[in-house]
Amino acid sequence: MSSKLEELQAYLNSHLEGKFTSSVLAWGELSLEIPVRSWLDVCNFLRHDEQTQFEQLSDLCGVDYSTYGQAEWDTQASSTGFSRAVPAQAPDLFDFDQVKAQATASETATTKRFAVVIHLLSLKHNRRIRLRTFCEDHTYPVVPSIVRIWSSANWYEREAFDLVGIMFNYHPDLRRILTDYGFIGHPLRKDFPLAGQVEMRYDPLQRRVIYEPVSIVTQPSVPRVIRQDQPSIASQESSR
Repeated sequence: MSSKLEELQAYLNSHLEGKFTSSVLAWGELSLEIPVRSWLDVCNFLRHDEQTQFEQLSDLCGVDYSTYGQAEWDTQASSTGFSRAVPAQAPDLFDFDQVKAQATASETATTKRFAVVIHLLSLKHNRRIRLRTFCEDHTYPVVPSIVRIWSSANWYEREAFDLVGIMFNYHPDLRRILTDYGFIGHPLRKDFPLAGQVEMRYDPLQRRVIYEPVSIVTQPSVPRVIRQDQPSIASQESSR
């Protein structure tokens, strides 16, 4: 399989020169990063060229890369997992301050936030490929629709629009597909509140569904792992 992907990578490098910014072959998978301006050209080529013929779109999703790589839990953690019952002399702790500094520097250096990722399958050549393109604007992320190339992209693009807020130019019916028509915001964006924007319930007196302010109090939840092989700090102190 790797030899087939290497041949495909070499073929794309020669026939799509200047159409993509990176081509990575790792872990038995080939991934291309494509500028938005070349998105339709590359997709058309991969779909119709005799040597590629990726006739099936297996998946399409939207991704929000804000806070990508930043640590979420400001607590003690070992390299094997998060824990609140770590040894008193833990030899391998993450330096969260350093991780946060690196993530902040990386986020400042790039302006890319929203991306569209698709996975393609060639039934004829028995090969797969992954494509990714980043939206150029954060406030109004837009990517050309590929419904005319793969009709299966229709509902996938509606899902990416609904949950991540990515617009798809020339989509035949771009509207929400999983949330309510009056839903506010996009649930899979990193800045969307975990408790949501509103609560909804059925009111028997009014005989309809009504919306109310959120009553749930958001509380951070730190994973707790009890390890039997090593004594925790609390148990060590209690035994003294």
